Amino acid sequence: MTVSPLRRALTVLAVVTLAVTAAPTVAAAEPDPKALTWTVQPATPSGPDQRRWINASLDPGQVVTEHLAVRNFSRNAVAFSLKAADGYLTDKGRFNMLSSDRPSVDGGTWIDVREKVTVGPGETRVVPFTITVPRAATPGDHPAGIAATVTSTGGTVNVESRVGFRVMVRVNGTAQAALSVRDLNATYTSSWNPFAGGTVRVRYTVQNDGNVWVSGTSRVAVSDLLGRTDHDATGQVEELLPGGTRQIDTRADGIWALGRVRTTVSTSPTVLGDAQAGTEVRQASASVTTWVVPWAQLVLLCLVAALLLGVRAVLRHRRRRLAGLLARARQEGRDAVLVGGSAAGPEPDAGDASR
Repeated sequence: MTVSPLRRALTVLAVVTLAVTAAPTVAAAEPDPKALTWTVQPATPSGPDQRRWINASLDPGQVVTEHLAVRNFSRNAVAFSLKAADGYLTDKGRFNMLSSDRPSVDGGTWIDVREKVTVGPGETRVVPFTITVPRAATPGDHPAGIAATVTSTGGTVNVESRVGFRVMVRVNGTAQAALSVRDLNATYTSSWNPFAGGTVRVRYTVQNDGNVWVSGTSRVAVSDLLGRTDHDATGQVEELLPGGTRQIDTRADGIWALGRVRTTVSTSPTVLGDAQAGTEVRQASASVTTWVVPWAQLVLLCLVAALLLGVRAVLRHRRRRLAGLLARARQEGRDAVLVGGSAAGPEPDAGDASR
């Protein structure tokens, strides 16, 4: 059978048209995360609400249903994976959740949500999820996070892009708030200016030894040998989850020290999240002693002492010299009187004068 040139041209045109039409569908099946924009936030069954994250105070064994909203700002429909995991704070104090290759063992395992949700372009989908607290759960905070993720494949590496929010689950019971001070170290650096005080550098680690999410304040006091406080400053301790730590480095300037310098750091925690009546708030403190030799002041003192001794020696030498000159002058005066009396001879008497 012979195919006419016109029919062959129409067939090629139809194949090209189908290929161009199918191209967006293939791209939507595996979208590029860099070209996508989406948000995930707490919601009610009717849509997103004003909460930044979810705070849930629950009893052991309690089950509660919450909602999240996924909004797709992209031009294509996207199939998002929904995942929950344990939450933690980074070294910079930002909340994050464990990556997919790290298993969750706490609050992240209490959240049950569907695996995937497809959201059309410019569309918002509300998805319910449940939080089930184990009956043997310990009192306190069990942070978690929930996110909508998109995974792209680049060669042999899978890149997971995710957007989500934190879920702070607090199990009702005895709440304890405590910030301990660990690894306290203080070093003194004297100023080379003898008329200026030195600097005490204080480094320590604050650890959340309680079972609730807290922030707080830390007070650094530096006292001298006589117990007088030269420096008393209060700083802010950023939020810490249970078991979390944060290193703090501070300086106390203008410290006049001689001998023993005692540095004391005390902490006072503040409970974050939903306040709970009967929370045990424990303050803590730690001290370290540093022995200081003020070299600049000692050098200045030695120079002043040497100067005073030199001035005293010069003054004493001048007094001795002046005393010697005065004694010599007196002696020369006496000698001059004696010599003058011998050269004049005896005076004539009156009788001789009359003749």
